[in-house]
Parts: sequence; C-alpha cells; structure tokens
Amino acid sequence: MLSGHVPLPQDFAELYRKKGYWENIGVTEMVKRTVERHSNKVALVAGINRITYQFLYQAIERLACRLTEAGLRPLDRVILQLPNTPELIYAYLALTRIGAIPVMALRAHRETEIRHFINASGAVAYVIPDQVNHFDYRVMADTLREECSSLRYIFVAGTPRDGQASLSEMINEERTAPQIAAALGSIRVDPTDVATMLLSGGTTSISKLIPRTHNDYVLNARLCGEAASLDEQTVFMAILPLGHNYNLACPGFLGTFYYGGTVVLAPSGDANEVFSLIEREKVTVIAAAVPLITTWLNSNTYERYDLSSLRIIQNGGARLAPELRKRILQQLGCFPQEIYGTAEGLINMTRLGDAERAVIESSGSPVCEDDEIKVVDEFGDEVPDGEAGELATRGPYTIRGYFNAPEINSAAFTKDGFYLMGDIVRKEGRFVFAEGRKKDFINRGGEKISCEEVENLILQHPKVFQVSLVAMPDDTFGEKACAFVRPRADETLGFEEIIHFLRSKKIASFKLPERLEIIEAFPVSPVGKILKRQLREIIAARITTEKIAAKN
Repeated sequence: MLSGHVPLPQDFAELYRKKGYWENIGVTEMVKRTVERHSNKVALVAGINRITYQFLYQAIERLACRLTEAGLRPLDRVILQLPNTPELIYAYLALTRIGAIPVMALRAHRETEIRHFINASGAVAYVIPDQVNHFDYRVMADTLREECSSLRYIFVAGTPRDGQASLSEMINEERTAPQIAAALGSIRVDPTDVATMLLSGGTTSISKLIPRTHNDYVLNARLCGEAASLDEQTVFMAILPLGHNYNLACPGFLGTFYYGGTVVLAPSGDANEVFSLIEREKVTVIAAAVPLITTWLNSNTYERYDLSSLRIIQNGGARLAPELRKRILQQLGCFPQEIYGTAEGLINMTRLGDAERAVIESSGSPVCEDDEIKVVDEFGDEVPDGEAGELATRGPYTIRGYFNAPEINSAAFTKDGFYLMGDIVRKEGRFVFAEGRKKDFINRGGEKISCEEVENLILQHPKVFQVSLVAMPDDTFGEKACAFVRPRADETLGFEEIIHFLRSKKIASFKLPERLEIIEAFPVSPVGKILKRQLREIIAARITTEKIAAKN
C-alpha cells in the first residue's frame, strides 16, 4: 500500500467487490486480456503506422523489462509528459505493468508545475519528448533533476542528452522470452494499489494529485465504454491530450482497448485533417471539446467528406450548449454525447436512448448504479430535486482522498466519504444539470485555470499593487482569463509586459491572461473581499459593447 493514499473503507470495498464492480486485475492485465482475444486486430493507428494488439503488447513488455532493468520498482512514481504518440501509450502501460505509477502531466506544463508534481509525488523518473514546437524538454528535465532530490531517471522519446536514456531504444530493443520472464515474472500488481495519479483542476491552488487504483480505473474505463456503446467494431479518435482523464479512461483509449476497438490518433484538431481521418479510418466515436466542436460546425468542411461511419461526438471538459448539440444532430447526423464528471471519480454521460431533453440539455447521469449523488446547500444539507446546490458523490471508482493531503481532504470530503465537487448543479432523478461552480477557476474550453495560482504570480510583478483574475465570455472557448490589475502608484503597466513576466515564471501557456484591464479601485465587500462577480459583469458588458461597435 502506498503511503499517503486513502483507501476505501473495508465495508465499502467488500460491497463493491461482491457486486462485481472490481475485476481484481491490473490496468495492463486488462489490455493483455484483450490482446489474447484480438492479437492480429489493429489496436492503434498513428499516421502511417497500424499497430496490432500483439505488437502493442510486445512493445509494452519490452519497455517494462527495460524499465525494471533501469531500476524502477513497484509504487515508484513517474512523471509522464508526452504528446499524443504511441510512445505515450507504451510508456503508460509499461509503467502500470510493473506496478509503477504514472503521474499524468500535460504537454503544456512547464517548470513550475512539473517541479510541484515531482516534489508532491516523490517521483523518481520523468518521461519526456526531446523537443516540441521549439521547446526543449530535455533542458528542463536536467534543471529539475538538479533541484529535486527524488528525481533520478530521465527517459526521452527522441534524442536524449548526456545522462538521459532513450525511451525509443528501450521500446525497440529486443528482449528474449527468458529475459522478459526474469525481469517481470516475479512482479504481481496488487489491484488495490494506486495505478495512476491524475491532476486536479487546481481550482484553489496548484494541482493536487488524484490517486486512482487499478480496480477503480479499470471499472472507470469499462463503465464509460459501456455508456458509449463501445464494442469490437469501435474506431475511436483521440484528439485531446491522452494524459487527461477524459481521453485516458472516459472511455478514452483504455475504454476502447477494454472492448477490443481501434484507437486513431489525430495529428491535430484541424477540420480537414479530422474529417479526412474519419473518412479513411471509418471512425465511429470522437472525443472532443467545445472549441473544436464549435469550429467544425461553423466551417462547413464536413460537407466535403464521407462521415457516414460516425455515430457519436463526445464532449467533455466544459458544457456544450444545447444549440450546438442540436447542430451536431442536424449537420453531422450523429449523437452528441455529453460527458461531465471529475478526475476524482464520478462520470455522468448522456446515452443513446435517453429522452430528447436529457440529450439536449442535461449533463448526463452517472455511469454506475452505485454512484451516489446528492445536491447539498452551504450547510451540507441535501436539497430537493430541481434546486441548485453543490454536487457531492461517492462510489466504487471515486477517491476518498487526495494523495498526501490530509488538510485538503478534510475540506473536500465529508465525514461519511462524499466528495464535494465544487460544481453548482440541479438534479432531476439521476440526471444532472450543471449550472456553474463554487470554486474559483476559469474553464478555458476544458482547460482549468486556477485564479489563485495566476494571481499569486502576477502579484510578484514589481509594478502590481493588486490583481484579480476573472472569466470573460468567449464564443469559441466559453471562457478566457481577464486580469484586472491595480498598478502601484505612478506606475504604468501594459498587457505585453504582464505576459512577458508570466512567461518568465514558466507556467503553461493556457493559463496566461488574454486581456488586461487596468483598474483604479476594486469593488469590495464590507469585509474587504474583492467582488469578482462585479468584475465579471464589467468585462462581459465591455465585450458586448465592443462587439456592437465592431458591427457598426
């Protein structure tokens, strides 16, 4: 058992096991089971590469063997930060094969975030690409290894620097059956152990670590795949980051592998590339997000391609407006499947066969019968159906605590084990209707921006006296970040100066404010708290005025 992980209480564990939710297998063992049924079937399409289930598992075994030879052991934490390539899938499943724990960083994360993930998890290894879009991850990795005492190994998909190991060579280096048996034969993954660490949205500060066990994550993939009607004929297209819970297991590539389908990696969200791939590979399901869907529907590019294979467009990360759901049905002729939930556990999905209002307006219903959901007021008391409140949940794949975070856990979880999601919703029976959020973050097309984190960095600027980061409306992303700044006396401050300063702090680019508003005094409550609601109203009104002026 990993120290710092909060397991489910024994009585709940026994109940879920008795009901058959947990299969008592590791994540990679789940994939191996599919390999045994579909060895010659194509599991993964990446560019011109068509990778069978048999080849996939052989690559996983070779890499797992080399990782153990390099020194990795069960329960070792490993920061995994790769773009959407086969190497990410090989590395993820090789790590879970040996009982090591991938910590799923996103490609956009930089030194500030990765340093936190390493220190918070105690990571011993870091898996990276060499360069992406002129950014050299190898240099950052070396810097972090010097700073972080736990970090010993750096594995590079591409060309490594001195002191770094080539992940590509490790994947391709031949190993005999006796060598693999010697390296891996004694490893037995405990399904109750942590399989993966996901990242929270960082709604109150920098991201917390979410420990998901083998049992609960296999269940997560299975139930989400069932709700999406995945089967052996499924061709699933992944566009968004594979390291995110949505594309990882909701149902993502793990759900697709569970049911023996094929995963297609899209090189980008460009409409021509996406629709061309749908036509060529006969894609049946796409996992997308609001900005992509909005762009596709407004481009008319789809009219040039045969999209008759496409059954479902999934939306996750941020609520898809009812009007856009209707347009998916009308323009693309496929089902708009809303996926709403949390990396901490609970997943709600709309399904084929749901009533029209649920499909068009709701955020879906829980994928598991034993997902307990309730809506509570500010005192923790449950409110009647139809009334707004905070969504609370517990169930067989929902965590009971963040990793090594007892103080945070005391506020985020009730004494009887319900996780307080921070989202304001209404409930009608088992259907959830998302309305807003309690926690202070900005949802930029599914990317969660902690206001507190960015505010703390801006406050370090020598010209800044006071700052407040708020959401401003955006037609494509739903929300973007606007920084209201009160400069110090006699100082002037421009937008580019703020951005340059934040870039020097090496934070992810999606967290950068996209507008600066200089303010002489903030609206405050009687106790001096900045009234962010008023700031949101101010910027929304200004944007509306600017749009009207532009039309005239």
